[in-house]
Amino acid sequence: MRIGLGYDVHRLVSARPLILGGVRIPFDKGVLGHSDGDVLIHAICDALLGAAGLGDIGEHFPDTDPRWKGFSSVGFLEEISKFLKERRLEINNIDCVVILEKPKLAPHKKEMASVIARALGLLPGQVNIKATTEEGMGFTGRGEGVAAQAITLLKEKS
Repeated sequence: MRIGLGYDVHRLVSARPLILGGVRIPFDKGVLGHSDGDVLIHAICDALLGAAGLGDIGEHFPDTDPRWKGFSSVGFLEEISKFLKERRLEINNIDCVVILEKPKLAPHKKEMASVIARALGLLPGQVNIKATTEEGMGFTGRGEGVAAQAITLLKEKS
């Protein structure tokens, strides 16, 4: 068994879409980033890559590479899924939390889990998404940004 932990954070700005877990969330601010800025998927990518001993998202999809400009982070998951299969690693489960004051994510969590699971060839029940606020404290509490943490368990195929 191999455990991986991921974390990502992005600034919230006007005139950008808010995309979390591959789902466009209606809101007046979006995430600043080179790709689509999907902090949830970026945290999951880092957790998966870390568990596999393959570094981090920036090593595989650097923000200095124009190929990834505006890229859908769901594509990062699909690529990482291939890396794992090549190494005979299978995802047992993914658990994650999004830290964001607004908007409320409860209406979108099931769809986000479904998008992530589909990209990785998992059952929706293998992806758990939680959301929390920071009660008005810190950069996420002030509505300046969004953060996400993810943890995953991989197992080696025999």
